[in-house]
Amino acid sequence: MANLKVCVSLVVVLFTLQCNCATTTKYVSYNSTDLSYLSNGIQIPVPPSNEEDPVIAELITEKFPDLQWLSQLYNHHTWKKRLTVLTNLKCRTHLSMYLDELQNNTLWALKMHDASGRYSSHFLFGNDYWLGSNSLCKEIEEEENGEVAPFPLYFYVATIRLNVNVNLTPVTRQLHLGQCLPRSCTVGDVRRLLKQEASQAALLSVIGVKAVPGEYSMLYDLKFHIMGGVGASVLVLVLIATLFDYIWKNPETAKTEERTNNNNSIGNKELEKSAECDFIKSDKNRPTLLESFKNLLLCFSALTNGKKILNMDYLNRDTITCLHGLRFISISWIILVHSYLEVFAIADNKTLRTVTERSFFYQTISNGTFSVDTFFFISGLLVTITYLRREWKKENQDSNEERNNPNVKLSVAKYFTLLFYRYIRLTPAYLFVLGINELAMRYYHNNSVFNPAIIDHISCSQYWWRNALYINNFYPLTEFCMLWSWYMSNDMQFFALGAILLIIAARGEKCFRWIAGAVVVFMFSSWIATFVIAMQYKYVARIEEPFALFDQLYDKPWLRISPYLVGMATGYTLLRIDYKLVLPKMAVLSGWLISLTCLISLVYGLGREGLQIPASAFYAALGHTAWGLCLAWITIACSTGNGGPIQSLLSYRGIYPLSRLSYCAYLIHPVIMSITSFEMDGPFHLNQTFMMIVHFGNMVISFAAAFIISLGFEAPFVGLLRILTNRKT
Repeated sequence: MANLKVCVSLVVVLFTLQCNCATTTKYVSYNSTDLSYLSNGIQIPVPPSNEEDPVIAELITEKFPDLQWLSQLYNHHTWKKRLTVLTNLKCRTHLSMYLDELQNNTLWALKMHDASGRYSSHFLFGNDYWLGSNSLCKEIEEEENGEVAPFPLYFYVATIRLNVNVNLTPVTRQLHLGQCLPRSCTVGDVRRLLKQEASQAALLSVIGVKAVPGEYSMLYDLKFHIMGGVGASVLVLVLIATLFDYIWKNPETAKTEERTNNNNSIGNKELEKSAECDFIKSDKNRPTLLESFKNLLLCFSALTNGKKILNMDYLNRDTITCLHGLRFISISWIILVHSYLEVFAIADNKTLRTVTERSFFYQTISNGTFSVDTFFFISGLLVTITYLRREWKKENQDSNEERNNPNVKLSVAKYFTLLFYRYIRLTPAYLFVLGINELAMRYYHNNSVFNPAIIDHISCSQYWWRNALYINNFYPLTEFCMLWSWYMSNDMQFFALGAILLIIAARGEKCFRWIAGAVVVFMFSSWIATFVIAMQYKYVARIEEPFALFDQLYDKPWLRISPYLVGMATGYTLLRIDYKLVLPKMAVLSGWLISLTCLISLVYGLGREGLQIPASAFYAALGHTAWGLCLAWITIACSTGNGGPIQSLLSYRGIYPLSRLSYCAYLIHPVIMSITSFEMDGPFHLNQTFMMIVHFGNMVISFAAAFIISLGFEAPFVGLLRILTNRKT
C-alpha cells in the first residue's frame, strides 16, 4: 500500500510539472457570439509590403445608413478616378476600358461586375463570404457566350478586416471578397486598388489578396510524384496479384494444376529409386519456395482481401460480435460531428449555429468526444484478449520450470515484436493518407476561393515525422499535421504501455497482482492530473466549446487512457469467466438501466449553461472512465447472452464490413470533407435538412475511399504480417 501511495504521488508531481512547463501556446477561449472566428482559423502571416501603398483620400460628405453604405462597398462604378494609384500601365489600361464599358452597359463588362463579390445579405447573421463566382468569371472568356472581354480575366480573393461600429460589429469581422478583374493586374495592383475604398467604418483594412488559382502546380511538386509513384506501384501490384488469384483459383486451372501435381508425384516416386535421388531431393524444395512467393503475392489480391472485408458470415464463438456495432456507431458519430464543423466553417449564415446550439440534441455534436473513447475501449479489450488467450494456451504446454523462470531477453524481444507488428499494421495507410492530405491542402490553398483554416500544407512538411513516430499529440495545436491524428498517437502510446503490462502480468499470479496495482495507479493518476489541469485553466464544460483546452487536455494521454484501461480489465474478465455469466433478470435489467442512463447523462447532461467550476473538472476527470465502464457492461452482457435486442442490433451482420473499414474511414473522412468543401465556388447555406444530406454523403464517400485504401495499404500488410509471424512459414 505504501508503494502504491508513492507511485501515485510521483505521477501527480510529474503531471503537474508538465502542465506548468510543457505547453508552448497560450490558451484561447473562443466566443460563439463571434460570427467570424470559424472563418478566420489559423491564418498564414501576410508578407510585409516593400513599399507603402498610396491612398487617395475620399471624404464622405454624407453619412449613409450603415447597411446602405455596406451595399455600396467595393462598387466598381466608383473606381474610375482611383486608377491613378496603379503603376502597372497595362492593368490600368484594361481596367479603364472595363469601367468605361461598365458605364455603357456593355454585356461582358456587366458580367464581370456581376461575377465579382459584394454585400448582398446576411451580414448581421454571419455572412463573411462576398465571393461572387470564380466559375462565372471564367465563363465570360468563352466565345460561345457571345460578347467576350477583349482581354484575359482572372479571379482574386481579398481578405478584409471590417468593423463598422460597436452596434453592428461587436467584434472585428473578416470578409472574403471575390473580384473578377483583368489578368494583367497583379495581386499587388488589386490590393492597392481595394485600399482606396472610402470608408465610414471604424476599421476597413485589406490584409491580403490571392489569385485563384495561384502559382503552385501539383505537377511540379516532388511529393506529388512520390505519392503518385507509391500509389501506382501498389495499384500495379494489386492488379497483378488479383489477376494471378483469379487464374489460380479458376476451376479449370485448379483441375489442371491438380493433374500436374499428381503426375509429378508419381514421377518423383519412380525417380527417387534411381541414382539421381540427391538431385530430386534438393529439387523438392522448389515448390515450397514457390508456394511462399504465391502466398506473399496473394496478400495484395483485391479478390481475397475484398472477400475478407465484405464477409458477412456469422463469426465463431470467441469473437465479440457486438464490437462491430459499437465501432460502426462510433465512426458514424465522429463523421457526423466533423460534418457539422465542416458546414459551420464555410456557412454564410453562421448565426444559425447559435440557434442550432440551443437545441437539446445538439449535445450529440458537442459531446462527440466520447465516440473516440469507444475506440480506445475496444483497442484495450482486443489487445488483452488476443495476447492473454495465446499466452495462457502456451502455459499449458510449458513446463513449471519455464513458467517460474521466464526469459527476460525473450520478453523484451516479444515486446518489440508486438510494437513492430502494430506499427506495420497501422502505419502504411496512415502515412499514405497523410501524404494525400498534405497535397490536397497545398492544392486548395492555391486553387480554392476559400482560405482554409488548416495549415497542413506547411506543418506536414515540417513535422510529418512526429506523426510517423506517433508523438504529435505532445506538440501544440499550431504545429499539428492532420489534426484528427491525435487519436492514432494516443492509441499507439496506450498499446506500448499495455503490451508491457500484459507481458509482465502473464508471468505469473504475483506479477499479475503488481500489474493490477499499476493499472489502479494509472487510473487514479489520470483522474488527478486531469482534475488539476482543468482547475488550473478554469475549464468550463459547455456546448459552445467542445474543444476547449485542446493543447492542455483534449488530445493528451493522461485524459484519454482510462477507457483503454477499462477495456483491458474487461478483456481479462471475459477470458476468466470464459464468456459465461448467469445473472438474475432483475440484475441484468438493472445493469442495462444504469449503463444506458449513465451514457445518456454523459452526452446530454451539460444543459444549456454547461457546468460550473469545479463540477466541470470532475466531469473531465471522471467522464471518460464512466463511459468506459458503461461500455464494459454492454460488452460483457452481449458476450454472455444477456444482451437481448441490443445484442442483436449491435451484432447485425450487415455492419461487419463497415466495422472493418472504420480505421481507414477515420483516416480519410476529413480529407474527403476538405475536398468537397473547398472545391465549391461559394459558401454553404446552413439548415438541418441539408446537414443530414451532407452527413450521409460524407459517410458513403468516406467508406468507399476507405475500402480502396484498405485494399492497397491495410489488408495486404495484415496478410504479410500473418505470413511473416507464422513459424511454419
